[in-house]
Amino acid sequence: MSDTIDLTQELIRRDSVTPDDKDCQIMLSDRLAPLGFKAEHMCFDEVDNLWLRRGNKGPVIAFAGHTDVVPTGPEDQWSYPPFEARIVDGMIYGRGAADMKGSIAAMVTACERFVAKHPEHEGSIAFLITSDEEGPAVNGTVKVIETLQSRGENIDWCLVGEPSSTDKVGDIVKNGRRGSLNGTLTVKGKQGHIAYPHLAENPVHLLAPALTELTEIEWDQGNEDFPPTSFQVSNLNSGTGATNVIPGTTEMVFNFRYSTEVTHEALQSRVEAVLDKHGLNYDLQWSLSGRPFRTASGELLEAVQTAIHEVTGYNTTLSTSGGTSDGRFIAPTGTQVIELGPLNATIHQINECVSVADLDSLSEIYETLLSQLLVK
Repeated sequence: MSDTIDLTQELIRRDSVTPDDKDCQIMLSDRLAPLGFKAEHMCFDEVDNLWLRRGNKGPVIAFAGHTDVVPTGPEDQWSYPPFEARIVDGMIYGRGAADMKGSIAAMVTACERFVAKHPEHEGSIAFLITSDEEGPAVNGTVKVIETLQSRGENIDWCLVGEPSSTDKVGDIVKNGRRGSLNGTLTVKGKQGHIAYPHLAENPVHLLAPALTELTEIEWDQGNEDFPPTSFQVSNLNSGTGATNVIPGTTEMVFNFRYSTEVTHEALQSRVEAVLDKHGLNYDLQWSLSGRPFRTASGELLEAVQTAIHEVTGYNTTLSTSGGTSDGRFIAPTGTQVIELGPLNATIHQINECVSVADLDSLSEIYETLLSQLLVK
């Protein structure tokens, strides 16, 4: 097996369920130290973060990723133990194989080969690794970026190793992401006996017309880079569990995945206008997970497209679909951000797996990318 596959297995065997890093970052910093990477371990509350950098001049290309993984789910439903990293028929099985320990391993081995060939390369190479991507994402990448910004340390290009590919490695790269806005709405009624509805106010019934209107609104039509903004209810809870009690409150949790055609402030105002129109007595708490961002062009995008074509022979497709990523914390600083990783077909699932051949190809793409950007 290749160095990339060996390292992927080593990482998977550490059961680093978010936010526990299980010393994955120490292993990475120890491995890259002989290449001249200087390690800075940044711990915020219970979250471990790692900033590695080789070189002290610009431009800076950073590989960004996370060592934390989601819980396994019922382990008896896995075909192979989720932290064993078993290889069967050319696939590595294990939690984090695709999301995203395989990408991290490919990044590391790409740098090892690149530095061996080009020890005096231009600019600097960095790694930004967190253990808080799969969790609240409060003490991870966002805090590292704040620290770097406070001391005037900038990243020119950032490649996030999130699993972006669909059918074959490199067929799709993410050059942006939609914004994500969350709302928690509590509608207040009056609890009472179900046989005497005139003495109560059912908050579910009160909410229903407003919810219907919200689901029918066309928030925008999107644009050439983003699909139309989507409103979705994720949780709806009410009642005491009894069949003869009208509830006093109902709670609805919802989310907007929004394009650059609208702002989160405009979405908030429009929702509140609908609720007010229907005369609801309510409390509404908003939480912004991330604003939309897009890397439309530039050296990084061109280099990624060239690298994928050189290694695979086909042209990649640009996309802004999918969920959020830590790229949302990096892009606002002016950094060009691209996401490129293995297939996303099994991420967060039972029997998460990744192709051995794909990881080797991914490492080669990363190495070619470095040559495109840092070799003159």
